[in-house]
This record gives sequence, C-alpha cells and structure tokens, in this order.
Amino acid sequence: MSEADTGAPSPEAGAYRASGRTVPTRARERARYDRELVHRVLDTSYLCHLGFVRDGAPVVLPTLYGRIGERLYVHGSTGSRPLRAAGGPRDGAGRGLPVCLTVTQVDGLVLARSAFHHSLNYHSVVVHGVARQVTDEAERRTALDAIVDHIVPGRAEDSRRANARELAATAVVRLDLDEVSAKVRTGGPDDDPEDLALPYWSGVVPVALTHGTPVPADGLAPGIGLPGYLAGAVS
Repeated sequence: MSEADTGAPSPEAGAYRASGRTVPTRARERARYDRELVHRVLDTSYLCHLGFVRDGAPVVLPTLYGRIGERLYVHGSTGSRPLRAAGGPRDGAGRGLPVCLTVTQVDGLVLARSAFHHSLNYHSVVVHGVARQVTDEAERRTALDAIVDHIVPGRAEDSRRANARELAATAVVRLDLDEVSAKVRTGGPDDDPEDLALPYWSGVVPVALTHGTPVPADGLAPGIGLPGYLAGAVS
C-alpha cells in the first residue's frame, strides 16, 4: 500500500521537524531527526512500547507493530480499553488516543572505571501523536500483513489470512510519523581524567541480536521444508 492509499502524510525531504517534545533536555547532541535513520531503527526492531494515560495513571504496553510509509500500525484485541479509546471521542472533538511509542536497540554495554559513568550504546526512536483506530477493512488487512511481514518479510503471503471472526476480534490503530526523534549513543566510556589510572577494566561489551536455527512445529505436514525467506533470516 502506498502512502497515498492510506492518506498518510507525505514525508519531508531528509528530516523530521524538531518539536518541544522531541528535543531532549539532556544529552541533546545524541538527538537525531534523520528520516532514514528513524526508518532503519523501526524496520530492524521487533518490539515497541506504547504509552498512554488510563484512568489518570500512566500505562505502557509492549507490543508488535508494522510500518507503511509514514505510519505505524499496532494491533490488539477489540476488548482492549486503550484500543477502544483510540476509536472514541477525545475532548469532545475528533477521535483518538494521545500516545507515546518507543523502540530501542541495545548495541553495547559500556563499562566505565566509575559506577557513575556506566552506560549503554543504543539506537532509539520516540514517536508522539494521536493513535486512531482503523475502520476501513482494506487498510486493516494491509496493516495486519505489514505487522506479520515486519517480523519475517514474506510471511504474510505464506500464511492463512485472518478470517471474518478473527478480524472482528482484532483492532488496529495507526500512528502518523509526524512528531518523531531518534537518539543514539556510540563509543566508549566517558571516564573522568582522574579515574584513568584506576585498576579497573573499562570498555564496551558489544550486544547483537541473532536468530537461532528454526525449530519446526509438531505435526508439520510432510514435505514442507524451511521457506527461503526464513532461511535467509537465520544468522
């Protein structure tokens, strides 16, 4: 589905516009607004955390997502209170649920000579906006395919699509990539000069996501081998 098909906003060239909510109060030099970087972090991660306020208290849910152009899609049960809220009235006008969605990749454990300077190397993305429930059936089906293909590209075509009963039990919300920022930390520890002579090891322990050997399900029909798209994902 193209961005025009979903009505998603057209991307500006190069970068997202910084806002009061996307400029960090600390370590501003780590903030990034590059569109390509944001897309890369989103496309190479699996899990997001969706934050919102429910009954006056903050709630954060880990969930899967998919990206189509300048929109993220999240799915869940139609019985989910936040997903129902995304389809209900807000402040008497319009529909939607104010949310903050985050994605983080850990790249390394940064071990300094002092406990104070221990840190992580990472790439993260934060998206602020209003999540809105998707009611158009074609867009919902396309969004669900995108979520499945986000886990393993090509999988949606190689599985049974949701039937009418399953679609009726599934809610889908979309979040435009409008108010977005990335944050990146790279490099070694920031040890204080007076600590450099201390007798403690200091450095970075790299962290990387790997895929193990696929394990076939019990009762797999005879003759079904490992799909090529899955074999290529194993590392």
